Amino acid sequence: MNVLYLVHRMPYPPNKGDKVRSYHLLRHLAARHRVWLGSFVDDPDDEAHAGTLRQWCVDLHLARLHPRSARLHSLPALLGDEPLTLRYYRDAGLADWVRRTAAQQRLDAVVVFSSSMVQYADLVSDVPVLVDFVDVDSAKWTQYADHHRWPMSWVYRREGERLLAYERAVAARVAHSFFATGQEAELFRRLAPECAGRVGWFGNGVDADHFAPDPSRASPFIADELPVVFTGAMDYWPNVDAVTWFAGEMLPRLRERRPALRFHVVGRNPAPAVQALAGDAVRVTGTVPDVRPYLQHAAVVVAPLRLARGIQNKVLEAMAMGRPVVATAGCAQPIAAQPGVELVPATDAADFVREVDALLADPARAAAVGAAGRAHVLRAHSWPAQLAPVDHHLDALRAGQRLAA
Repeated sequence: MNVLYLVHRMPYPPNKGDKVRSYHLLRHLAARHRVWLGSFVDDPDDEAHAGTLRQWCVDLHLARLHPRSARLHSLPALLGDEPLTLRYYRDAGLADWVRRTAAQQRLDAVVVFSSSMVQYADLVSDVPVLVDFVDVDSAKWTQYADHHRWPMSWVYRREGERLLAYERAVAARVAHSFFATGQEAELFRRLAPECAGRVGWFGNGVDADHFAPDPSRASPFIADELPVVFTGAMDYWPNVDAVTWFAGEMLPRLRERRPALRFHVVGRNPAPAVQALAGDAVRVTGTVPDVRPYLQHAAVVVAPLRLARGIQNKVLEAMAMGRPVVATAGCAQPIAAQPGVELVPATDAADFVREVDALLADPARAAAVGAAGRAHVLRAHSWPAQLAPVDHHLDALRAGQRLAA
């Protein structure tokens, strides 16, 4: 099939959560179909990888996105009913490329990653559309509102309301919509009951060949320390909230019991609040060439995300590396691992302190949890298995086209 694939952030390199999912979806599509890719570039360093994307695509268009300018461009939406998100991702050059591609090619399907890109799919007439919403983004903005003061609380709550109306309208008119977990899909069905029969999900996977323990991989840690690790893009507010919560409420109590413990925050673009944590007890790495040494040699990996939605790739990757992971219930539940055996859930700060300390006190149990976690990932979270629903719906579209012909 000829497939137009629209993504809100350049899906390479796969160095943050949404890019991991969009990258694997691209590779999956390109292995079976001819793909035209339209996307934004919000990190200048990513442009160097355009050649890599070209080897998988018939053609691509990468629109530069400058976050500060895009935020200013989105502000007029506050005067009307449109979500800020749509204006943030609006680009005339990308729209023109989509129109030309649709005019010059016989497109069989449009696959959209993120609701913000559906506005470009609307430029293509009489071609079925599949949308990967990933998460219920409108609920995310509403959740943000509960954790901020006015006026940002008003802005976030308004965005949640406007975006939900848009998400419902999109799901009602496209061929099928996907989310990253069954819980997110069920939440959307409750919010948009008129779309219930056209909503499904496929989970995130992990490349367990890449994220695998290697005895020859050197440790980045000091020999006598107990490294507790968090990984993620550190300019993403839920990650910032997670590490500041852990460093403020859990780390001091853990260090009282185990002075050799050091918290390593591993990820690109650390926000000022993250940089301020750096000291004897906390190491903030910034960008690292390879996250795997930090995961493989961690005593414990933590995911204290209070604002998590969907499956967290950082948790799957740590489990694939065979390390014990302690995560909030919001992170643990979608992975459907056996609690306390394959993944250790924690509900509050006291839970985190107790569970992390227990794993540090019992290296044999920590190793067993890590091994069981990797086995669970291998069994339940391979990318080909997760992406099968996309194949199913594309095959159905192709069969329908043949019947029509």
